[in-house]
Amino acid sequence: MSIFESYSIPENILDEVFDGGHEHIKDPYQRITSVFNTLSQEQFTELNELIKLSFFNQGITYQVYGKDTTAEHVFPFDPFPRIIKKQEWENIEKGVLQRSRALNLFLEDVYSYKQIFKDKIIPSEMILSSQHYVEDMVGLRPKGNIFCHISGTDIIKHRDNNNYVLEDNLRSPSGVSYVLSNREALKKAMSDIFQSYPILPVWDYPILLLEMMKSVRPQDFDEPVCVVLTPGMYNSAYYEHMFLAQQMGIELVEGRDLVVEDDFVYMKTTNGLIRIDVIYRRIDDDFLDPEVFNKDSLLGVKGIMRAYAAGHVTIVNAPGTGIADDKAVYHFVPKIIKYYLDEDPILNNVQTYICENPKEMNHVLENLKDLVVKPVDQSGGYGICIGNKMTKAELAELADKIKDNPRQFIAQPIMSLSTHATYIESEQEFCPRHVDLRTYTLIGDDYEFVLKGGLSRVALKKGSLIVNSSQGGGSKDTWVIDE
Repeated sequence: MSIFESYSIPENILDEVFDGGHEHIKDPYQRITSVFNTLSQEQFTELNELIKLSFFNQGITYQVYGKDTTAEHVFPFDPFPRIIKKQEWENIEKGVLQRSRALNLFLEDVYSYKQIFKDKIIPSEMILSSQHYVEDMVGLRPKGNIFCHISGTDIIKHRDNNNYVLEDNLRSPSGVSYVLSNREALKKAMSDIFQSYPILPVWDYPILLLEMMKSVRPQDFDEPVCVVLTPGMYNSAYYEHMFLAQQMGIELVEGRDLVVEDDFVYMKTTNGLIRIDVIYRRIDDDFLDPEVFNKDSLLGVKGIMRAYAAGHVTIVNAPGTGIADDKAVYHFVPKIIKYYLDEDPILNNVQTYICENPKEMNHVLENLKDLVVKPVDQSGGYGICIGNKMTKAELAELADKIKDNPRQFIAQPIMSLSTHATYIESEQEFCPRHVDLRTYTLIGDDYEFVLKGGLSRVALKKGSLIVNSSQGGGSKDTWVIDE
C-alpha cells in the first residue's frame, strides 16, 4: 500500500505535489515520491524517528509562550521536501531583492529627507506614530546607507498558482538556522535521493552573512571584529543565535559582555577589552540601550547608540527598521517600489485594508467574517484573527477592538495557501497541509545575496493557515533545483 494512498486534496486548493489524486504526481516530485513509496510504514517511522533524534541531539528547539507557561519544543520537521524549480525561484529572488532595495531607500529617506511624505506617497503620521519609529536615528547614515542588512520576506502560493508576499520582516527575521539544520538532517537520513536532484546549496549562508557584516564595518579594517548579540538562553530563538555565531566563527555575547568607553564598543575578555566593529543584534530596539530606550533594560548595552551615532560601530539591522516591518506600511510597499526604483513590483502584495482609513475600516467591519485581521506590530502568528473561524461574540469583540484603536490593525482577504504533502504522525500517513516560504536576503555595502530556498513552514493542524512554529507549525527542507 502506498504511503500516499489516502491523500485527498481539499476543494479549491492548489496542491504542490499532486494534481487531483495521489496517482497524479506533479513534476518534479515523481522521483522523490517513488522513493517514499518503496518505504514500508515501519521503515518510514524509523526514518522519521532518526531525524527527530538528530534534531534533539543538536538542541534544535524553540520556545512557545503561553498565558501562564513557557514550553520548549524540538522543532517539528517534515521529511518530505518542498521543491522549487530554478525558473520560478529566480523570479522570487528578483522580487525579494527588489523589495529589500526599495525598503532600504525608504528607511534612508524617512530618517533624513522625508521626501516621500512631501510627495504624499505615504502619510507621515502613519510612520511617525509607529512604535518602531526611532527619533534618535534621524540624520544618521549607516555604512553604505544600509539600514536593513537582513530581511525575511514571507511568501505564499495562491490557488491561482501565483506567488504573493504576505509580509516583510526587517527587525530580526528568524528561522534561517532551521534551513541549514533541515538540509543537514535530511541529507544524513536520505543521502541517496540527493544524488538524483541538482539541488542548489544552502550551507554557505553563514560565510556570506559574515562577509556582508564585514562589508559594513565602520572603518576599513582588514579583519573587523564581529559578534552576535543575544538576549540570552531564555530567548525563543537562542538556538539560532548560538548556531549562527558558531558557524561564522565569531563570539556570541550578551549585553553584560560589552561596554562602551569613549563612544567605542568593547568586549570584555580575560585578556582585557577588545574593540567591536560590527554587532549582529538579536535584541529588540526597546532593550538595546537603556540610555535611549527602556531605561530598565538589563539585556542591552548602555551607550551603544552613542557609539553608533559616532560611526564607531555598525549595528545589524539598524535601530528603527521596524517602521518598515509595520503591517500597515506593507500596504504601501508597491508604491514605495515605484517611487524609489521606478519599477513595477515583481511580486504582488495581498490586498490589504488599513483600518486607520475610515472608509477601509467600515469595509472591514462589514466583512469581518471573510477577512484575516492582524495587529500591525506583532509577529510569530500572535494576535491573528481569521474571521470564518470565529464566533459571533468573538467577531463583535474584535470589531470593538478595531474601533477603539484602528491604527493597530490591518485586514486582508482569507488567502488560499497552497498545500504540500506532510506526514502527520497521529494519522500515520501523508496529508495536505498549508505552507508558506520565508526567504532570507542579505544586503551590504555593494553586496547582495538571497539564500537559495529559504524556510518552508507548514501548518501541521488540518485546515490551519497559521504556519508559525510558535503556533504549532513545522518546517520542510526547501530544494531549489537547477533543471
